[in-house]
Amino acid sequence: MGLREYKRKRHFKVTPEPAGRVVTAVGRSYVIQKHHASHLHYDFRLELDGVLKSWAVPKGPSLDPDVKRLAMHVEDHPVEYGSFEGIIPAGEYGGGTVMLWDRGSWEPIEDPEEGFRKGRLKFKLHGEKLHGGWMLVRTGGAARSIQVDRRWLLIKERDDDTKDMEDGDVLEEFPMSVATGRSLEEIAADRDRVWNAKDQSGGVPTVSRPKPHAKKKTRIDALPRKIEVQLATLAEDAPEGDEWFHEIKFDGYRMICRMDRGEVRFITRNHHDWTKRLAGLSDAAKRLPVKQAIMDGEVVALRPDGTTDFQELQNAFRDHHAEHLYYYVFDLLFLDGADLSKSTLEERKLALASLLEGNHRGSRIRFSEHIEGNGPAFFKQASAKHLEGIVSKRRDRPYHSGRGFDWLKIKCVQHDEFVIGGYSEPAGSRTGFGALLVGYHDRKGALIYAGRVGTGFDDTTLRTLRVELDALEQIKSPFDDRKTDNSRIHWVRPSLVAQVAFGSWTKEGILRHSSFQGLREDKRAAEVGHEQPVELSKMPARKADRQPSQKKRNAMPSLVC
Repeated sequence: MGLREYKRKRHFKVTPEPAGRVVTAVGRSYVIQKHHASHLHYDFRLELDGVLKSWAVPKGPSLDPDVKRLAMHVEDHPVEYGSFEGIIPAGEYGGGTVMLWDRGSWEPIEDPEEGFRKGRLKFKLHGEKLHGGWMLVRTGGAARSIQVDRRWLLIKERDDDTKDMEDGDVLEEFPMSVATGRSLEEIAADRDRVWNAKDQSGGVPTVSRPKPHAKKKTRIDALPRKIEVQLATLAEDAPEGDEWFHEIKFDGYRMICRMDRGEVRFITRNHHDWTKRLAGLSDAAKRLPVKQAIMDGEVVALRPDGTTDFQELQNAFRDHHAEHLYYYVFDLLFLDGADLSKSTLEERKLALASLLEGNHRGSRIRFSEHIEGNGPAFFKQASAKHLEGIVSKRRDRPYHSGRGFDWLKIKCVQHDEFVIGGYSEPAGSRTGFGALLVGYHDRKGALIYAGRVGTGFDDTTLRTLRVELDALEQIKSPFDDRKTDNSRIHWVRPSLVAQVAFGSWTKEGILRHSSFQGLREDKRAAEVGHEQPVELSKMPARKADRQPSQKKRNAMPSLVC
């Protein structure tokens, strides 16, 4: 890369940074500079090929091997930059305060030039703060919107110098400069390296207040007002292959979270604003370190064992206890001016993991974990734990609105949405109603009768739902066939959607052993159809755009939400 890009971005008559040159002698210096510009980050630099190869690490290095820190590869810096500590004037590129946080030497484990070129650089650090084995790994890809070819991960190797994050953070334990012992605030206050362009002392930096410069403005694209969500197609089996990511299928409400400069909104898949109903989650989202973002996820209620429960979710809204709900995020579509929807899922989830990395363990906004490959085994484990199912997603695809074959859902249990078309009168001591008559729309839009649902209701649901049904009553049956039993039936306008668990279907197309789970306020009745699972062999064949970056499949994680 050389120093051309480094010099192009800087005005050396204004900034105290060294212009520098590419050196010919082989050196192995290493430095980390804590840099408070528009955002606080750590600049990780290794001397290689006569320059300092440089990465911006937003969260800084971690001694915990399980913590993989995002490292954005930036322009090469001159070797002289390794001794720079001071202030870059406002309005200049990277304007802010720079601290020498760590320095020393590094030792390559393998051929460093080849490792850098291939995107897998292994080395040992011999610094004043950091020691032992480390690795920089490029994540791959070629999405222009976030320049994903620059995205690497900084990872600590397991050795005697590792330390779990629970036992302390090296960034907090050793916050001061290794050169002067000062804090970042003290360096900013001293202003001892601010260049005065009119200084006549032979080019030696003097203590001087910098001249004001016009602040550079970066255009931020407005967030889209609506998001048409991507939907999964029902499949018979989980797909094989490392080109697939597999996630737990949550039993909740699909929700878009839109964050725009302190304003947070939670929007259902049908564009209803539920922000007031999810005030607790809105407050949690405001604490995320982001100005603008759009996240895609599922609002759920958790059982004590960590699984999700749709009835508990319904009860939480009914009883006004939504502050106990959680938001599991599985996608990031927009982040601080960058449209990520055209990037691959792998790239989007990497950015999402970085965004949510600082969330404390008690947060109600959580990252939806995934595994790579092992789809059938993952589904088997999900079934053994009585989860709703799994969602399998192509890791190399962009985000597409609507339903397609890039996302597949494989169910462990039988349940689905049905339109309520009527109800029967209660018998005996029962209040409200006896059973719901439900159905689904066929391809022509006709409402097809699917049977009765008479269990799964508590007394409160029987009373409150009866009030809603009475307001929708009509004379004519909304069903378009002759399977319905008309005795003691009240027909209703088909606008309410129920989620129903069931055992199986009869040959006549009627539900067996059905049980009511709750109303689906997030789905329109007109879109409720009868999904038939697709055989994997009949899916459209598509070549992968690239080979997976990791050949070896992940070990099976514990399926606990």
